[in-house]
Amino acid sequence: MKTNIIQVIAVALLATACSSSRQNNGAVSANEAQPRVAADIRGQWYLENIVFSDSEYVRPSEEVPGSRQYILFDDSTYSVRTNCNSISGFYTIKGDSIQLGNGMMTRMACENMATEDALRRILPNIVTVDVENDSIARLNSSVSSEYIVLRKATEKK
Repeated sequence: MKTNIIQVIAVALLATACSSSRQNNGAVSANEAQPRVAADIRGQWYLENIVFSDSEYVRPSEEVPGSRQYILFDDSTYSVRTNCNSISGFYTIKGDSIQLGNGMMTRMACENMATEDALRRILPNIVTVDVENDSIARLNSSVSSEYIVLRKATEKK
């Protein structure tokens, strides 16, 4: 009798598995059906925070008060302006993925090089971008604890 009950349960499980796989075959989830729209990051963005961990970060406005340090994204180029140096290069973006090409950087000696040092360290690892309300962007590193927070400039300087 136990054998019959086990056989009935096994047949029922097999039938359920077959019917659910038939329902999912060829089905496309909502995420797969829609192409990923590229984030629009064109324009000037102020560097708010460069984060490496909860206890290691650089806030450019605190490092050099009164200096507007920013990244400017054009159609395929980016340029970074710090308190006394600049970085520029090409970038590509697909969906939320971003790749910043190796850029050229001026190497002037500055009184405070914290922002430049942080950018040289983090920019090669940036892999995704999240944009919130067209006013805040987060450039995420391949290292999960590292990212850059940007705030959209309302006027160019």
